[in-house]
Parts: sequence; C-alpha cells; structure tokens
Amino acid sequence: MLGDISTAINIYIITGYTDMRKSIDGLYAIILDQLKAEPDARSIYLFCGRRCDRIKVLLREPDGMVLLYKRLDVVQGKYRWPRNSNEAKNITWQQFDWLMTGLEIEQPKALKTG
Repeated sequence: MLGDISTAINIYIITGYTDMRKSIDGLYAIILDQLKAEPDARSIYLFCGRRCDRIKVLLREPDGMVLLYKRLDVVQGKYRWPRNSNEAKNITWQQFDWLMTGLEIEQPKALKTG
C-alpha cells in the first residue's frame, strides 16, 4: 500500500532544522550523511523545518521511495520538534504519537510500559 507507515519497526527523527524545499533525493542524502546507512524498508524518517507546522516522512517501499508531507491546519499549531542538535534519533511509536498530537517526545511523567 502506498505510504503505509504502520509496518515500520524503526522511527528516526532528524532533529534540528531541515530545509523543507528538499525533495526525496535531498532528504535521502541527509539520511546517508547522518545515519551513515541507506534507508531501509523497516524504517521511517521524519523531517521538520523552522516553522514547525509541517513535516515530511520518507520511507522505502519495495519498488522505490515515498515522500509524505503533512501541514497542520490549526492556526498557530506547531510540532514540538527537538532542536538540540543536527542528528538522527530513534523514537518509539508512543513518542511518535506524542509528537503528532503536539506534545514533546520526552514525557518524564508518563507511565513506563514494558
């Protein structure tokens, strides 16, 4: 299925600022540079620009790469994107859910599962 992220085992968030004008090839190059590895079919890669109101998701499918783009419609809505450095960080599905709902990916008061 085109753009099905639910099959991903790994979720990598590229912290810092990404130039949102980049297309598949530019984002692919960032992954190669920061992770020192080719994007694989078991992972998704998340990118965010300076405005924090839109994200891009890159994923590999058997026959090529897919680029998903989401822009928030909410006035003043922003993703709480980690800006600490320009590196890739592996996050959990729970952290992904927090990020997509406007929360920080680190929730120190959340109950630990597992």
